[in-house]
Amino acid sequence: MGAAEITALLGPAAAADALADALRAGLDPEACPQRSAVAVPGGGELLLMPAAQGAYAGVKIAGVAPGNPARGLPRITGSYLLLDGPTLSPVALLDGAALTALRTPAVSALALRHLAPAGRPLRLVLFGTGPQAYGHLEAAAAVRELAEAVVVGRDPGGPGAKALAEHARTLGVPARTGSAADVAGADLVLCCTTARTPLFDGRLVAPGAVVVAVGSHEPDARETDTALVRRSAVYVEARSAALREAGDLLVPEAEGAIGPGCITATLADLVAGRAPGPGPAGCPQLFKSVGMAWEDLAVAVALYAAAGKNSET
Repeated sequence: MGAAEITALLGPAAAADALADALRAGLDPEACPQRSAVAVPGGGELLLMPAAQGAYAGVKIAGVAPGNPARGLPRITGSYLLLDGPTLSPVALLDGAALTALRTPAVSALALRHLAPAGRPLRLVLFGTGPQAYGHLEAAAAVRELAEAVVVGRDPGGPGAKALAEHARTLGVPARTGSAADVAGADLVLCCTTARTPLFDGRLVAPGAVVVAVGSHEPDARETDTALVRRSAVYVEARSAALREAGDLLVPEAEGAIGPGCITATLADLVAGRAPGPGPAGCPQLFKSVGMAWEDLAVAVALYAAAGKNSET
């Protein structure tokens, strides 16, 4: 299943539904197998992400090649093999990069459904200009009405930021390029970058604003600063994964600014209603995602089902 077919079969809202359905069916993210990472000579990284749930199993083999954009190639590569659970027979092979480009915004969309205020248009500040930034813009627009999108790129006035702002306008969202200071007026802040150090001053984020950070699964890299984490109600996909991989939390913990108990709730808690969102109105809401194998499996199964229905019509 190629990238074009994946894009045509499922949007971020439907993929978020698949994630919520998996959690409601009893999937426990805390029991999800850890990501395996292998360093590759030349500066890249090979990731293996297996999972099994219900009638299916699957594994994503992904490559992270930081030097690829300079070569005109995608930074993320890979494939996803979906297996029938009882027999472990392969049933589908999916483009791994396209699956990731759908799955990650879908996870964020599911969090936004529970954390972002509803009933009024929201002001969005979006950091990043790559595939995840495009996916997150579309995901946010699918689950909340957006009053404005402000795109902040590495080069604030560069062609990447301008192109994404223009794409937002094609979705009916007023948009412009901006700078990190724009977070002061944001209702939503989406961080979709390869940054290894904080993108903005967390003291500027308004109480009640929602910040989503998805850019890193490395314990020494982060997009948000210690000031924001200390101020925020913190939500994660799974405590075990976050306390193993989320630099946005692990760096402040290493500084002694927070402890492991800083996590308010998980995505499963939100979906099950154990921690109804939005959280406390007097502080920002921070959702930190590292990406997990169960999410790939849930979205891959939904894509496989959608492809089957599509072939019958």
